[in-house]
Amino acid sequence: MKKTAFGLYIALTIALMFWGYYMAIYGAPLDAAQGEIFRIIFYHVPSFSVSFTSFAVSFLGSIAFLAWRRSHPDWAQISDAWALAGAEVGVVFCTVGLTTGPLWGRRAWGIWWTWDARLTTTLVLWLIYVSYLLLRRFAAGSQMQTLAAVLNIFGALDVPIVYMANRWWRTQHPAPVFGGAEGSGMDPSMLPAFFWNMGAWFAWGILIFALRIHVERKQQKIAALEAQDALNAVN
Repeated sequence: MKKTAFGLYIALTIALMFWGYYMAIYGAPLDAAQGEIFRIIFYHVPSFSVSFTSFAVSFLGSIAFLAWRRSHPDWAQISDAWALAGAEVGVVFCTVGLTTGPLWGRRAWGIWWTWDARLTTTLVLWLIYVSYLLLRRFAAGSQMQTLAAVLNIFGALDVPIVYMANRWWRTQHPAPVFGGAEGSGMDPSMLPAFFWNMGAWFAWGILIFALRIHVERKQQKIAALEAQDALNAVN
């Protein structure tokens, strides 16, 4: 039953991705100011939305790990798996956002990159979480998970700074499309394509996240069994 449900979810995600592509390329009207290049918005914004949501999940997982690592070790390990999976998914989708952004900026601004507040804080966020993943991959010892959780929490503090950067400071990055000043927003004819792609990218993100949680929990159980076998061998 679980395999059937999972297979149906994969099929739904693939269908949403194809439909989102069709809506972005053929369903949305041409932007009068930017032309065809504006269609990157249907990938750029959803990728960062999934990324920030994943980092938030990772942040909560790290807090839960620190809270439960002594009182409820099993809960702590589950929380740590969520923290790691959220960070990995967040980095993947943040990379997509950092790739589509310069492609858009090159046509819209005439430059690939500029060190303004929004772009710089986003790059810093990506570097922090890549550092977190490197720490998880190469560090060893009983305190590795605790140190990683602290780094995760530190990195998550940059997420609201990234989000608010073009509200707090004057940047090359355009003003917020949603929730910005009076007159901001997207033309109603473009909204269906935007929301279909938001749904498709979140479905994709959840799929990757679920797979990564499953793998990490298996690895945790294998590590626990190996540690128990080693302890029994010593005794």
